Parts: sequence; C-alpha cells; structure tokens
Amino acid sequence: MRTVVVTGSASGIGRATAGVLRQQGHRVVGVDRHDADVVVDLATPQGRAELVDEVQAQAGGRIDAVVANAGLAHPAPPTIAVNFFGAVATLEGLRPLLKASRAPRAVATASMAAILPHDGDLVELCLAYDEAGALERADKLVAAEQSDLIYASSKVALCRWVRRVAVDTGWAVAGIPLNAVAPGVVETPMVAGMLGTEVQRAAMSALIPMPLNGFMQPEVPARLLAWMVSEENSHLCGQVVFVDGGSDVLIRGEHGW
Repeated sequence: MRTVVVTGSASGIGRATAGVLRQQGHRVVGVDRHDADVVVDLATPQGRAELVDEVQAQAGGRIDAVVANAGLAHPAPPTIAVNFFGAVATLEGLRPLLKASRAPRAVATASMAAILPHDGDLVELCLAYDEAGALERADKLVAAEQSDLIYASSKVALCRWVRRVAVDTGWAVAGIPLNAVAPGVVETPMVAGMLGTEVQRAAMSALIPMPLNGFMQPEVPARLLAWMVSEENSHLCGQVVFVDGGSDVLIRGEHGW
C-alpha cells in the first residue's frame, strides 16, 4: 500500500483520482477547502504551509506520491494563486516527505489550455516566483477585459515549471519522476457553468475539438494520474501528457514537434 497526497480531492478530477487510488488499495490523504483529510486554502501562503504541516502529521513524515491537482478556472487572480503558486508549493513543500519512499512519484494536473493564447508577461512573473507581481498582472488583465488569458497562462507556467525542474537534483537526480497531465474538457463542477446549454457545449467544442469520444468524465484523467504516481512509472520525466481526445493534434498538428 502506498500513501498518496491528492489535492483538490473533494470534487472533479481530484475526487475521481482519490477513488481510483483507493480502489487499487492505496491510502489517500485528500486535500481541499472542504470535505477532505486536510482542509486548507492553497490560494494563500498560510494554507500552503498548513498543507505541509498537516500532511506530515497525518502521514507520519513519509509519503510515496503527490498529485498536485487542485485548481480554479475563474477568470480572476485567485486562479493564478492556486493553479501555479499553490501547485508548486504543494510539490516543493511535500518533496522532502517523498525521500523515504522506495518509489517516490509526483504529478501535476495541467490542461490542454496550455496550448491556447496566454499572456507572456504573466507566465514570466510566475516562473520568477513573483506572486505579488503575477496577481497584479492578472488584475490588469481583468481591467483590460483580457481575463480569459489568466487560466491558460497559469497552465502554461505550470507546464514550463515542470519541464524546467524535472531533471534537477531535487527531482530526477533524487529518483523522483515529476510530470504533468494535460486534460481536455472534463465534465466536472468546475466547468459545469460553461457546458450548461447546447449552445455552450457547441462553443466549447469549437474552441477545444475532441474528435475521439468527445468531452470526458473525470475518471479518464484520473486513471492516467494514478498510473503516473505508480511504481510502474519509472522513467517518464518532465513530460506533459495530453489526454484530450485529439484537441492538441488538431490545434498544433505536426508542428508541435
């Protein structure tokens, strides 16, 4: 039995991932703002610090894997705070607890939105770990009626961070595979307001075409996330794996390589 920390475990992909892992016989320490083993707000530095302390206490100072899944899709600054700074703090903060595992693993939930238009300045502020500057930039995007760039920017930054650090001494050199999963449209409470009508669903399909089986249920990326933190995944390193029904192929085509 492995001990796996899953953030955003109260709903959507996080809840499904926790369910898959429990079905496989593993212990899950769920993290969310409610209905979780560890109740914290990853939008705040205090919540991120509490996450590490609480997980350490509940897991006895040792875990086997981390699924940094918690996220927001609001066109507002808190999305940057959770999707990038919360995810990075989760992975970096819990990394010391992985050292005692014989097969440590870590994965983040990104999004195929990382290949959509984004704000370069906001991404660079994230990668410079300038949270105050990033939140200020997000506020400016809202004021300029460009708030639709915030979510994609948060995921671009997260993907680049994973690629940047995955081969470092703290991760690959320490024997910890770090990767990300990039789902397409998943029918979760987070996007329910965007898919409530046939008109909305058609608009989403036009933006994110998924020719292979259409929109997905959260169990689809959950099964991939569960494999990413399994002992079987020994050599995948710094990869962003798209599980998107073909949207990446249609949007980027062969030029993605």
